[in-house]
Amino acid sequence: MDIAISINKVPVRLTEERWYHISTGHPEIADYYFEILETVENPNFIYKGRFDDLIAVSQVDNKARKFIVVIYKEIGITDGFIITAFITNKINYLDKKELIWKK
Repeated sequence: MDIAISINKVPVRLTEERWYHISTGHPEIADYYFEILETVENPNFIYKGRFDDLIAVSQVDNKARKFIVVIYKEIGITDGFIITAFITNKINYLDKKELIWKK
């Protein structure tokens, strides 16, 4: 298990169970373990999710316009956890969500 510190200074866990879910469900992101943690710590954008979760986005490839999207939840000021993560080049759907933080 590894921990990233969110922009709200909340420790956010990436557990072995969640990593297994992410890397098997989205095999294209299996080589981006540390980039997932970095996206929580240093995102380009954070959007409000549907169920009190947060959606952190960072760009990983400028030429191909690839983005890492990490969905996580902050339970309180001392604990949070990553729900899932994936790579995409289509982030237009986020325009419908509330932008709560921008770099």
